[in-house]
Amino acid sequence: MVMVKLDDAIDRITGDISRTGALTAEASRRYEEMFPGFRAELARVLEQAPTITDAAKAAMILVDAASRSLRDSFPHQPHCDCRDGCSACCHLFVAVPPGVTSLIAEHIRKAFTPDEQQALRERLTQAARIIEQAKTTSEVRARCPLLGADERCTIYDVRPLTCRAFTSSSAPRCQSMVFGDERQRMDRIDQNSGHYRLHLEATEALQDAAKARGLDGRQMGFVHALLDQLETAEDEIQG
Repeated sequence: MVMVKLDDAIDRITGDISRTGALTAEASRRYEEMFPGFRAELARVLEQAPTITDAAKAAMILVDAASRSLRDSFPHQPHCDCRDGCSACCHLFVAVPPGVTSLIAEHIRKAFTPDEQQALRERLTQAARIIEQAKTTSEVRARCPLLGADERCTIYDVRPLTCRAFTSSSAPRCQSMVFGDERQRMDRIDQNSGHYRLHLEATEALQDAAKARGLDGRQMGFVHALLDQLETAEDEIQG
């Protein structure tokens, strides 16, 4: 009977672990490099966009493609409880980077009837008043004026990056965080970190693209910004 030498067994075990550790470290390094790589590629595309509105559209297309690839390519993705008709997060404050509001306003002017646009402006005005009463943006609980009666987004294809970034591992926890008491409202919602990071990179890339064009690079409250866009367009039409 051949006896396995203890030292040889240790060498094989530790060697296998060492090689696997090196591969894991390399995979981790490359994972971290994906995000600045995405940002750099996105920046090149945004720089060539004719307008900041076109840049926002390109950013949405690219971040959607990157998010799909992340979800399809990496195993053991975090559970996502977001589903059609679940709209708790549509009652939170939303901020948007440059270009996003003008893109959405452009879509609304094409897709909504004049009566629908007027009704939307009225809902935006009501939501703006609610937001203005909150002491902080984290306290805001106002139904999104673009949320339909069926609890679905009426501008889903061009929805803000903030909305695209949000993922939740628990729909009931979202319900309690949005509609619950003060203690429940302090709950944190677990997010898909990779998905979120891609959207953060896209948001900051749009801010940088705006600054490079001499525009205001700050994020703005979505409700007020969209209301301003639509009212300005209406004034120009009437004028």
